[in-house]
Amino acid sequence: MAEPGTEPNEIALRAAEVAADVTEAEYPQDRQRKVAAFIKAVGSGARVAGRGTQAAWRRVDAARRRAGSGGGWLATQVSAMAPRLRVRDQAALRKQFGDRPPEEIADALIEGAARASAAAGGVAGMWAALPVLTAYPAEIAAETLVLVGIEIKLIAELHEAYGRPASGSFAERMGAYVASWAHRRGVYMIPGGVVVAAGSPLARLLRRRLAARAGRSAFSLGPLLTGAAAGAILNSRETRRLGRDIRRDLRRGAIPGA
Repeated sequence: MAEPGTEPNEIALRAAEVAADVTEAEYPQDRQRKVAAFIKAVGSGARVAGRGTQAAWRRVDAARRRAGSGGGWLATQVSAMAPRLRVRDQAALRKQFGDRPPEEIADALIEGAARASAAAGGVAGMWAALPVLTAYPAEIAAETLVLVGIEIKLIAELHEAYGRPASGSFAERMGAYVASWAHRRGVYMIPGGVVVAAGSPLARLLRRRLAARAGRSAFSLGPLLTGAAAGAILNSRETRRLGRDIRRDLRRGAIPGA
């Protein structure tokens, strides 16, 4: 799925950590603080000269240009991020939620992810409202990666909650959940299977989805606090819709032998 010359970098690795932390954070202020710190660091790294960050961002920008589009560059980062996401398996979910049935666990997972997505959009909008020269492309990339990480983690944990995880190693399962995110379907409902090689129909779909998601992230960078409100609403709505779509497929018992 990675494009030639677009090696993963520390931004994707940090995004994986933030996406997991903000999803599992108990209090709104914790979610906002974690996302704000990440977006601020990325935005500052794109702007500040003389501390080693400018050269790093030049390499990132060059990789993005070589990828041919924002969607291609983001796809590379998502590929690096997904296997590093912290995912609660069925045993961990049962330990956390007790004897609650899968439907109730799924409700809690979807709402938790929606709140996390809202925090990401709201924080990006707040940061853009500050009286500084804001590096919008870098902040959009940061918000988009966190949002996609939140949603891929949600997909993985919904499959675990219903006892229907994808097959293979952890890295292979996370690759399947990336494909699930692109198709907006449960893993075993993906047409044509999971083939995310560069140039494949699924890889092209992933790039289009990511480019569109980044475009929606730009709403959070609107004027003053209207961007924060728009980003929070759009993000939570989109994540909630995705979670419900995946749950619908899992309810159908789409996995053979389930």
